[in-house]
Amino acid sequence: MGPLSRAPTTPKEKTETVRSALLRELRAGLVVTAEELSAAVHARERDVLSELEHLARTLRAQGERLVVTPAECIGCGFVFRSRERYTAPGQCPQCRASRINPPAFSVATPGARG
Repeated sequence: MGPLSRAPTTPKEKTETVRSALLRELRAGLVVTAEELSAAVHARERDVLSELEHLARTLRAQGERLVVTPAECIGCGFVFRSRERYTAPGQCPQCRASRINPPAFSVATPGARG
């Protein structure tokens, strides 16, 4: 039998939505980037970023909140505090460097500091 003659595989049954998987990962208490979340929930980073916007509203309704640690320029240390989008910026407005640490995300629960 050659390399192309493998036994057919059946796809795994998906029992958890991307949004619920993201919520589970974020409630683990770690501060994670969209790239790390993408790897953890096996979804495209673009989909993770879209789901995070919806998740922020869901958390707010449940009395929690999505905490966004802003992106930061590696070159000069500029922090993108006023940025509302969850994507990493293309370049720094101060030094024009394109090496940017992406924003990170976590969940703050009532009574927790953060």
